Amino acid sequence: MTETVDTSGIRLDGEPEPHGLGASVQAADVYAKAAGTYPYAADLWAEGLLWAAVHRAPHPHARIVSIDTEQAAAMPGVRAVITHADVPGDAAHGRRVADQPAFARDVVRYYGEPIAAVAADHPDTARLAAAAIDVEYEVLEPVTDPEKSFESEPLHPDGNLLRHIPLRYGDHDVVGDVVVEGLYRIGRQDPAPVGAEAALAVPRPDGGVEIYTASTDPHTDRDLAAACFGLPPEQVKIVVTGVPGALGDRDDASLGVPLGLLAMRTGCPVKIAVTREESFLGHPHRHPTLLRYRHHADSEGKLLKVEAQILLDGGAYADTSSDALAAAVSFAAGPYVVPHAVIDGWVVRTNNPPSGHVRGEGAMQVCAAYEGQMDKLAERLGIEPAELRMRNVLATGDLLPTGQTVTCPAPVAELLTAVREAPLPALPKEGPESEWLLPGGPEGAGEPSAVRRGIGYALGMVHMLGAEGTDEVSTATVKVSGSVATVMCAAVEAGQGFATLARQIVQETLGIDEVHVASIDTDQPPAGAGARGRHTWVSGGAVERAAKMVRTQLLQPLAAKFGMSTELLSIADGKITSYDGVLSTTVAEALEGKELWATAQCRPHPTEPLDETGQGDAFVGLAFAAVRAVVDVDIELGSVRVVEVALAQDVGRVLNPRQLRARIEAGVTQGVGTALTEHLRVAKGVVRHPDLTAYALPTALDAPDVKIVKLIEERDVVAPFGAKAASTVPVVVSPAAVAAAVRSATGRPVNRLPIRPQAAVSGG
Repeated sequence: MTETVDTSGIRLDGEPEPHGLGASVQAADVYAKAAGTYPYAADLWAEGLLWAAVHRAPHPHARIVSIDTEQAAAMPGVRAVITHADVPGDAAHGRRVADQPAFARDVVRYYGEPIAAVAADHPDTARLAAAAIDVEYEVLEPVTDPEKSFESEPLHPDGNLLRHIPLRYGDHDVVGDVVVEGLYRIGRQDPAPVGAEAALAVPRPDGGVEIYTASTDPHTDRDLAAACFGLPPEQVKIVVTGVPGALGDRDDASLGVPLGLLAMRTGCPVKIAVTREESFLGHPHRHPTLLRYRHHADSEGKLLKVEAQILLDGGAYADTSSDALAAAVSFAAGPYVVPHAVIDGWVVRTNNPPSGHVRGEGAMQVCAAYEGQMDKLAERLGIEPAELRMRNVLATGDLLPTGQTVTCPAPVAELLTAVREAPLPALPKEGPESEWLLPGGPEGAGEPSAVRRGIGYALGMVHMLGAEGTDEVSTATVKVSGSVATVMCAAVEAGQGFATLARQIVQETLGIDEVHVASIDTDQPPAGAGARGRHTWVSGGAVERAAKMVRTQLLQPLAAKFGMSTELLSIADGKITSYDGVLSTTVAEALEGKELWATAQCRPHPTEPLDETGQGDAFVGLAFAAVRAVVDVDIELGSVRVVEVALAQDVGRVLNPRQLRARIEAGVTQGVGTALTEHLRVAKGVVRHPDLTAYALPTALDAPDVKIVKLIEERDVVAPFGAKAASTVPVVVSPAAVAAAVRSATGRPVNRLPIRPQAAVSGG
């Protein structure tokens, strides 16, 4: 059933907070985080602690002639200095391809690449010693233009082309009555986590090491580190600390390799807490992308064919670039019915900083481009932009250009209708306070007469879980002792709300109020990475199955006593009752003196890789959203204020209204930053001003009024609880809607993100 959901959340009547699925359950860690007592890696300490620092390359491309560590090693307080020569195991690591060295050996391939690491008795000593390492370089010309990478000398033994996907669908020779073309550029966005990376490594008596870090995929990180250490995985343990923000894969784990080596070399605990500059240099960023599009339509605005060339800058190493390209190519036509498509996608190496997983990778870049094309097509045909989109929307049963049938709910038309019909925000009132409501704020805006209002629409989609044959599996254990339940699952709480969801599942299934979620380490079975809503689906599904197994253990003795099956018993509000009312007892009484536990796995149905023509059932499920952005633009100065973002989203089922609203609002705000301010400047491979002064994150004053006009609960029958990924879709769609609104206000094409002031100047 399709319905609109109230997401107001918090109860103010003084009654106890409701429990179970569908309730706005408060996250268990909010008070510790607010009070500053939550344990992050940067806060950890151990007896005999040493501090680490990393020496990073000052060139984006250079040949290493020699590395002299003698001066650094001789400094008082320095306990160890290590380079590539001290890596006993695999020299390279990587999430998909083992192509990135732990320390650069012969060649430096990006600015800030690790060369060596130091352990000392004080953090300042460690930094001074790292700076004292003398490296002689033969500086090489960097390859920073991805278009030139095809013809350049190989930057890596594996070559410069990381992947090419040639998607061919339908009749390649079809030509529409109307054809529009566009060239689009998407800049380099940084995850910019609130807390910079930190980690602590502690040597073990068996010759192994324990690493305390904010990993979002601890088992993968353990296996990568163990391979570099030359140790079996069971001798390396990752203990997950608090995650201070994660809009992609936290790269704290890359610190684990040098820290682990230093800890094993010195026999002492070793800690590192990087500076903000090192954070910008050390972790992957969103793929900068160049997109060329040609849309064909008939005279009524029905899409006939989409042609696209998509080029992603993967930076120096592969990381998750193959995944990003698959998403970009597969969703290059958007949530629209397109009978014919010719799409080529490439991702290449350059000497720019590495690119990797950032929320909505691939899908966000193409959304900005295909929605720009839809605006061009609407203008050419004289059709209202929202109406043109409505004539082409995708629905359940339609085919993607990959040939995959959309089997999940796809209420795209209903989403678009909701945002079209939502009331528009009022114009700013006259008076002194109205200065705050003008682009640029007080003393920052020009004449009010130069301000133009624009309205833009965008539709978008993302895939859930992994793709192209990824084996998605998670394991969870639920234990009950007395009236307390404990959940053990290696699904990392990175802000997406899994720990709260796990509590809700057990509360609903077992009727137990007090539920604890155990801390996470790699002694537990793996649960996989926390991207694309997979922990809600896969790990939540595992918790539900384990809880239901415990429920059966709890109810079987009662059912046998009364000669009935467990299906005839229900648990609600802490009570167990039979269908006929003969049995009525409390859960606490039934559990008295018992300890019950069960372990279960959840594994969604398999997917398959895209074939040589880009065809295949590559995705488990899809989620959709429609956004209407309203902006005010000063057409003389080019400053932009996002007045309101109205959003309708396909969520499957609302599991926690308060958390859902927070995730959507955060996603929209990140999208606004992508559209207007966030751009990591790189000149000839060198990161310029890697700090939060130059890298402009949106603040509370930049965040728009987010109006959630509709949440459609049409459950996906193959997903546990029927829920869909919620936080990524707003990130994908919001930038395209803001760009469309600026186009509406200025008449300018706006084909680059973030939007530069000169692009928002009418007639400029």
